[in-house]
Amino acid sequence: MNHTYHGPTSSSPSDQEMDHLPFDQFLSEFKATIKTLFKDRASDPSRVKQRDFEPGFLAEVMRHRPLSVAIPSDYGGRGADPRECIAILEAASYESVPLTLIFGINMALFIEPLAKYGQHAAKATTFNKFLEQAHMGGLMITEPDHGSDALNMKSHFMQVDTGEYSLKGTKHWQGLTGMADHWLVAAREMRPDGALNRDLALFLTDDNIAEQHIVTTERFNNPGLYPIPYGLNKIEVLLPKTHRLIPDTTGIKMLMDTLHRSRLQFPGMALGFLKRAYHEARHHCEQRMVRGKSLRQYDQVEAQLAKMEAAVTVASAMCHWSAENSAITIDLSSQGAMANTFKAVVSDLMQDSAQTLMQLLGSKGYHESSLAASAIMDTRPFQIFEGPNDMLFTQLSEILLKSMSRSKEMNLLQFMRKYEHGCLSAEIIGSTIDVTLEKALPQRKLVLLGRAMAKIILAHHVIQLGHAGYNAALIDNAIQSLHEEIACHIHSYSDGRSIKPTPYHLEDSDWLTMLP
Repeated sequence: MNHTYHGPTSSSPSDQEMDHLPFDQFLSEFKATIKTLFKDRASDPSRVKQRDFEPGFLAEVMRHRPLSVAIPSDYGGRGADPRECIAILEAASYESVPLTLIFGINMALFIEPLAKYGQHAAKATTFNKFLEQAHMGGLMITEPDHGSDALNMKSHFMQVDTGEYSLKGTKHWQGLTGMADHWLVAAREMRPDGALNRDLALFLTDDNIAEQHIVTTERFNNPGLYPIPYGLNKIEVLLPKTHRLIPDTTGIKMLMDTLHRSRLQFPGMALGFLKRAYHEARHHCEQRMVRGKSLRQYDQVEAQLAKMEAAVTVASAMCHWSAENSAITIDLSSQGAMANTFKAVVSDLMQDSAQTLMQLLGSKGYHESSLAASAIMDTRPFQIFEGPNDMLFTQLSEILLKSMSRSKEMNLLQFMRKYEHGCLSAEIIGSTIDVTLEKALPQRKLVLLGRAMAKIILAHHVIQLGHAGYNAALIDNAIQSLHEEIACHIHSYSDGRSIKPTPYHLEDSDWLTMLP
C-alpha cells in the first residue's frame, strides 16, 4: 500500500526546509514541478489514457508535501489555512483535474475532518505517515443500495467485549479505492435488537494493519478520471477506541460540517481548470484562421470566450469567500445554502467550459493529448458526486423558501435586498427578480429557482471580489453573464407550461410508416 518515495533531488529543498518555506515560494516550487511532470506525461501517448499515476510520477508530485497545507501545525503540517489549501487545489487543477481531485479527497474528506474530530493519538500517528511516507486517505459513505440517501446506510458497528469497535458493511464509488492507506468510514450503531440507530459515526482505518484492512472486491472501469481508482469495498474490520471520531454534538452534524467544507472548497478544484481551458481556447481562437480572419474575431466565438472568462471570475469570487470562511475552526453544518451554491454552480461551470473548449478546438479537441478530450468526462462527475446538482439546487430553494416564509417576505427581490449573501446583487439585478414565489412548488420549479437563487448569491460575491480590488472589467463581464442566466431561469420558472412523458411508450411513432 505504501507509495514509492524517492526523496528530494539534490537541487530541491529538504523536507525540513519545505515545511518552513514562505507559502508563495512553496506554491511556486510546487507549480514548477507539476508543470514539468505533466508536460512530459502529455508527450507520451501511452501514458495519457493510462489508469493510475505511476508510483514514481506520484512520488515526484508528493515530494513537495502538498497535503501538508491541510495538516495542523501541532502535527507537523503548515497549519490547515484554507487559503493555502485552495491555492494548492487551484495549482493542481491547472495541470490535471484528476490530480486536484486526489488532493481534494485527501484534504476535505479525510485530513480536515480527522484534524477536527479525531483523537490525539490517532491523529499524531496518521499525520506523521502523511508527511513522512506520503500516505493518502479518503472517505467512505456511499453504498450500492442507498446512494445519496446516506442516512439510511446499512454499514454498522458495535462495541465488543475488548472495548474495540467491530465495523461491517459495503461501500462503493469511493475515490482512491485500493489506493488510499487510510479511510474514514461512516456507519450506524447496531442496537442489541439488530436495529440501527439514526445517527451515524465516523471511524479511522489503517489499511496496512491486517485487522483494519478493507477488501476491494471489484475495481470499476470508470470512463473518466483514469488516474483515480474506484470500486466496490467489503468492510469487516476491528478498530481501537482511539479510531472513533468525536463529534461536537451529533454524527450527522459532523458529517454535514465535513461535506459542506468540502463543497466550499470545490472552487479551488475548479479554478485552475477554468483558467487553463480559457487560456487554451483563447490561444487557439487567436491562431486559427478562417476565411481570412481569426476565430477570435467572430462574434459567436467572442461570446463563448466571454462566458469562459466570466466563469473564471465567478470561481475566483467563490475561492475568495471560502478562503476566509471554511477553516476547520468554523462550524459549517448549517451552511447548506452556501455549500450547495458553490459546489453546484462551479461544477456546472467546469462542464460548460469543457464543452465550449471542445467546440472551439474542433478536430484538434479529439486528439487524446488534448485537454478537451479528457475534460468532458473528467469534469462531468463533479456535477454528480457529493450530491447531484439538481438535488442541491432543490435543497437551496427549500432552504431559502423556508427563510422567506419565516420572514413573511415571498417577493424574491425584496427578500434578497435583506439577505446577507444577496443584498449587493439585488440592487443591480433589480426588476429581473421582482417575482412573488409560492411556498409549495414541484421539484422542476425548485431546481430552476435554485439555479436562479444560486447565481444571485454568486453575483453578490463577485461584487464583493470587485470591492477587494479584482479587475473591474472582469467583474462587469461576470455580473452581466450571471444576470443573463438569472433572467433565463426566472423566465422558465414563471412559465406555467410543463411537459411530462406520455403514457404511450412511443406507440404509433414510426415515421417511416407515415410516408405515402
